Amino acid sequence: MDLGSLKVGSYIIIDNEPCRIVSYDHSKPGKHGSAKARVAAMGVFDGSKHSLVSPVSANVEVPLINKKNGQIISISGDTLQIMDLETFEVFETSSVEEEIRNKIRQGGEVEYWQVLDRVKIVRVKGS
Repeated sequence: MDLGSLKVGSYIIIDNEPCRIVSYDHSKPGKHGSAKARVAAMGVFDGSKHSLVSPVSANVEVPLINKKNGQIISISGDTLQIMDLETFEVFETSSVEEEIRNKIRQGGEVEYWQVLDRVKIVRVKGS
């Protein structure tokens, strides 16, 4: 996708990290160059700030985000074992949003995102 068609709230890959755009600013083309875009984004998994300055016409990678539902099978420290409710596939993850960590219960349903072969729990369902 070209950088000029993205906007705040879109997702982009910066330094092999999927990020959500929090600010987007572009400058007009000048006498000796093309228009530039300045993007500030927050990492989906690490929560750190990433930035990108590039021509508006440059191609950038956009991640495919699979939003799925699952059920918590077991909780062991920070590691959660989750079963997908469609395929019944079982996997483990430790990536959980901080504000929902205390709402997670064994046997409860959660919504999780699968991005670039990584999994993150984003919300607890039914509470």
